[in-house]
Amino acid sequence: MTVENDGSPGPAGEAPVPRVLCDAGALTAGAALDGAPAGALWRLAEPGRQLDANVVRIPPAGRVDPHTEPDLDVLLLVVAGDGTLLATDGAHPLGEGSLVWLPHGSSRGLVAGAGGLGYLTVHPRRPGMRIQPPSSADHLRP
Repeated sequence: MTVENDGSPGPAGEAPVPRVLCDAGALTAGAALDGAPAGALWRLAEPGRQLDANVVRIPPAGRVDPHTEPDLDVLLLVVAGDGTLLATDGAHPLGEGSLVWLPHGSSRGLVAGAGGLGYLTVHPRRPGMRIQPPSSADHLRP
């Protein structure tokens, strides 16, 4: 795949331009999914972004244990394989093309099917941790 532009701003404040980042289907297709390590196969890492995104692989019968994300809504798109979404209202089958909204505060888990599960997640970028000096009001507390 050829990338014609790196997406960063051009000279003298020109606006960034859209670009193709990867082929999620190729990352997770057939033999690539079978032989790939579990975990993130790709991450959005462009500077100045407002989103985070990952292409993730779960091996056959692997799982992401149920957990709750308190702060961020997540969109999940199955790009290869199949599996099951575990939610408080039961188990939901997932197949290639399934698009799932995982609202913040919801409990969710995943179990990959016999061929594994490849999916793309997209959510607002989580702000980085910043160390700041205490505010002046903090100095006034007894």
